[in-house]
Amino acid sequence: MCPAVAEAQGSRTLTLAEVIGMAQTESPDAVSARNTYKSAYWSYRNYRASNLPALSLASNPYLNRSTDYVTMGDGSVSYVKQDNVKTDLSLAVTQNVWFTGGTFQVSSTARRLDLLGTRSTTYNVQPLYLTYQQSLFGYNSLKWDRRIEPVRFREARKAYNEALELVASQTSNHFFNLATAQTNLDIASSNYASADTLYRYAEGRYNIGTITENEMLQLEINKLTEETNMMNARIEVEDQMQILRSFLGINREVELRVVTEGDVPKFEIPLGDALKMAFNNSPEPDTYERMKLQSQSNLAYAKANAGLKADLYVQFGLSQTGDKFADSYRNPMNQQYASIGISLPILDWGRGKGRIRVAKSNVDLVNTQAEQGMKDFEQNVVRMVRQFN
Repeated sequence: MCPAVAEAQGSRTLTLAEVIGMAQTESPDAVSARNTYKSAYWSYRNYRASNLPALSLASNPYLNRSTDYVTMGDGSVSYVKQDNVKTDLSLAVTQNVWFTGGTFQVSSTARRLDLLGTRSTTYNVQPLYLTYQQSLFGYNSLKWDRRIEPVRFREARKAYNEALELVASQTSNHFFNLATAQTNLDIASSNYASADTLYRYAEGRYNIGTITENEMLQLEINKLTEETNMMNARIEVEDQMQILRSFLGINREVELRVVTEGDVPKFEIPLGDALKMAFNNSPEPDTYERMKLQSQSNLAYAKANAGLKADLYVQFGLSQTGDKFADSYRNPMNQQYASIGISLPILDWGRGKGRIRVAKSNVDLVNTQAEQGMKDFEQNVVRMVRQFN
């Protein structure tokens, strides 16, 4: 029966390649692995985007009609009615600098002030403004992200490929379990048919007295035994079929019939090639590398927060004011601003030193775990290759 006719009758005949293709595309395990990889992919894309220039446009217009106190030139305070509209527009390009951990920004801003009471207008323009800020002795998250995130993404990509191969392996087991059960059912059905034929033939001989009652009972017991075997084989087929349907994510009660094609090739895997492929394709080496980098990052964070902290902020730009918009661009004046904020813990009762020691101990622990993990990984590959060969 062709697959199209079989499927129309509520059954499908599948080969191993077709079942593996369905499992790697539609099975719940494959869908879960694909969604996990997508999450890692977009997280990596977000990291890459953070290293690219960002362009932003901002505006914050507002109307102010209120009475507020103003300090006069002689030190006295007078309440003055405010009646104005302020509008502004700012365009900025921001770039993170990973090797210093700072942020560089180039911006241009135009402001307009309308005094509603006097109906006068004033413009203030900053055609070019340069800003740079960073922590001088702090934790450089950009540098550590640059080292960790590519490893994390490579680990996720390999884990996804490994998950698909595991799905293929599990699918093969379910496929051949069903194939074995169907073969056993065919054998049991054939045995039952033979036993039933012998029993019916023996009935005729018994009626004419050519065989004894004991021989007749033995043939009847044999028939009942083969019928029981056939029923058990049919139940096993239903169980294995349900397991395969569930693994493939097939919710419909479709009868599956699997067929094997060709012979299993005989081959051996060279140990050196297997080790090379395992180190290149398995996510475990990248997992241990990421763990070591993260522990070193935590140590750098603990050291940065335990000692001297200093934040640098520098601005340089051009600015001008005028009653007309064009006048605000003539003969712009220089503006500079720089500040350094310093913080030094004097007495913290050893908390900073304690965090550093904990982080150092964690680095040593992770290095030991990674070293032992890689040894175990290599031994597992060697053992599996020897067992396979």
